[in-house]
Amino acid sequence: MRIAVRASWLFDGTRLRADPVVVIDGERIESVASGPPPPGAALVELPGATLLPGLIDPHVHLAFDAGAAPVTTLAERSDVDVLAAMERAARTALRGGVTTVRDLGDRGYLALRLRETVRGLPTILAAGPPLTTAAGHCHYLGGTVRPGAAGMRAAVRERAERGTEVIKIMASGGTLTPGTRQYKAQFEVTELRAAVEEAHRHGLPVTVHAHAVPAIENAVAAGADGLEHVSFWTADGVGTPSPGLVGEILRRRVVLGLTVGTAPKPGGPRPPADVLRRMPLIRANLRMLREEGATMVIGTDAGIGAVKPHDVLRHALPQLSELGFDPAEALRTATEGAAKVCGVGDRKGRIAPGYDADLLAVDGDPLTDPAALHRIRAVYSRGTPVAD
Repeated sequence: MRIAVRASWLFDGTRLRADPVVVIDGERIESVASGPPPPGAALVELPGATLLPGLIDPHVHLAFDAGAAPVTTLAERSDVDVLAAMERAARTALRGGVTTVRDLGDRGYLALRLRETVRGLPTILAAGPPLTTAAGHCHYLGGTVRPGAAGMRAAVRERAERGTEVIKIMASGGTLTPGTRQYKAQFEVTELRAAVEEAHRHGLPVTVHAHAVPAIENAVAAGADGLEHVSFWTADGVGTPSPGLVGEILRRRVVLGLTVGTAPKPGGPRPPADVLRRMPLIRANLRMLREEGATMVIGTDAGIGAVKPHDVLRHALPQLSELGFDPAEALRTATEGAAKVCGVGDRKGRIAPGYDADLLAVDGDPLTDPAALHRIRAVYSRGTPVAD
């Protein structure tokens, strides 16, 4: 059945366009026009609504339940229970307008199994268990690799053979893993370079969890395609990236995944004091990198805590104003920009003929009223309306 969705406005990447009619044929967009719908198409009227491309979150963890103790909860669950929780997480994202997610760390390749066995979910791109050191960050997900270049290459080949779309490497410690330190690097440049070379041989990009200054430097020197968090974390604060490192990030067009987005939780947990103390300096570094022209996407890290539900992306968009983004830039970052970074820019991130029919309809104008993103009227995922 062909469906014609008529709304009051459509966001085309730069501005709002009035009175759009988007015709969906199966899973794809057939046409985008104004005026009467074509004969024979079922008409869906959304007066007062703005049509947006479905949102894309390039950094989620479906296996983490967005609870108070996500790591403990995951450890206590069987694979069957984890899959059920991941399905719930994916449906939460979809109802919140997130029609594509890139899972940057699951347990035992469960994200691949989920997308193969359950219908009606957002498009799931997956990394599988992230590559890490023995007892390193997120080792409990099953991604520990043998030391040395050969071990890195073997781990990358395994993920390529299983059908992942991206390689994720933990190049520094992180808060979810006791015993690791965010200011310490976990891999040498030679190991990271071996992983990048092997991934590129298989046509896969590499994105690297990198808080520590040496981890960021190593990942850039190794040729990584992306950096997650990129906080320049040091033992006692936040470092300032050198002009040479900034120049290499720009020259190599390394994509910076900004860990932005928290959902309000009255009375809920606050970030640790050492994080709050560092945030102004982290933001200053990211603003500088943006002003220099670095490529950026929003990677919410959805699932890792109570303020990170799996639909947190719509909360992140207005929060980008702290880094100098205006509302239109923020929307482009979470749609067309994210689609390109995730390797699906030829079919997602835009409302245009031939693209996947991933649509988000919200009440009002999100360019002038950020709260409109929470007034969701309808979501379409590859042409299928999403139930509340």
